[in-house]
Amino acid sequence: MSAAPARPFPWDAAMGFGLGHLRLSPCAFWAMTPRELAAAARALGGAPPAGAALDRSGLAALMARFPDAPSRG
Repeated sequence: MSAAPARPFPWDAAMGFGLGHLRLSPCAFWAMTPRELAAAARALGGAPPAGAALDRSGLAALMARFPDAPSRG
């Protein structure tokens, strides 16, 4: 079973939001972490809509890609 291809980070949207909407300087924008930018977007209602929930096959692919470590007990 192969995992779905990873989508590239939406740099155009992130830069447009950070530089245009938030009016950050380029230096301030590039100093932010993606998590900080996402928090700012959520606070202003500019966050993109959440992705669709995983279906069973998506969950199975994720579990195969990142298996739980065996428990030590």
